[in-house]
Amino acid sequence: MTQRMADPQVETERHPHGQVVAVVIDEHILHITVDRVERKNAFTPKITAELSAALTRLDDDADLWLGVLTFAGDHTTAGLDMPLFFGPDAERSVPEADGAVHPFGLGRRLRKPLVTAVQGITFTIGIEIPLAGDIIVAASDARFCQLEPKRGLAPLGAATIRYVQRAGWGNAMYHLLLADEFSAAEAYRIGLVQEVVEPGQQVDRALEIGRSMLACGPVALQHTIANARLALTDGEPAAVAAIPAMSAALRATADFQEGITSFVERRAARFTGR
Repeated sequence: MTQRMADPQVETERHPHGQVVAVVIDEHILHITVDRVERKNAFTPKITAELSAALTRLDDDADLWLGVLTFAGDHTTAGLDMPLFFGPDAERSVPEADGAVHPFGLGRRLRKPLVTAVQGITFTIGIEIPLAGDIIVAASDARFCQLEPKRGLAPLGAATIRYVQRAGWGNAMYHLLLADEFSAAEAYRIGLVQEVVEPGQQVDRALEIGRSMLACGPVALQHTIANARLALTDGEPAAVAAIPAMSAALRATADFQEGITSFVERRAARFTGR
């Protein structure tokens, strides 16, 4: 596996309303951290736009193979900073640039793997944004709630879609229709999260999972995600029909040749993403 960079590149951007979006490049991983701890990481339209920009950068940069999304402080997010979205001076609710990756996966989807770490209060978009990704690691103190119905709203960030995909109809409706708060253990039981760790370990574990993925061909991982999503959206026959083209595309890559060579030579593969 590629050795970890001794000095990761850190870029931090500060914006109005006190939010901070930090981006760290560590090997081929883009580590994104949302930091507005003074408001429990409540999202503003500007934070949403900055997250969209970071995810678009990840998607477009061939040297970035996957992303890890984390949240500073004791909590993932209390949800939306409601006045900034629905008040008299509300801004655009999702101000991502045209053609950018949508943080909720409601438009352009991220093609690359995304691992998300959550902790403490993980309400509304704190569930929906990770569900637009692939793997979720939760601290055992995480508290989940899709509480929009208690505000007279339905979930607008695709929880109605991805809860069902991850947890099944009964489990999804149980929590969506009750709009109740539930634990990390329950989130794990129904499949919303894939691992539960001790508080404070969730970020390190998410990064560890990401680094483990660097042993895989990044193009192969993108095709894996694409075919699995096709099965969800268009059904199994469509996904099966796409397999020959997927096979041909992968066989044409340098990474496929490297994978075969490394197997024959009994060594770890040195993938390049090409």
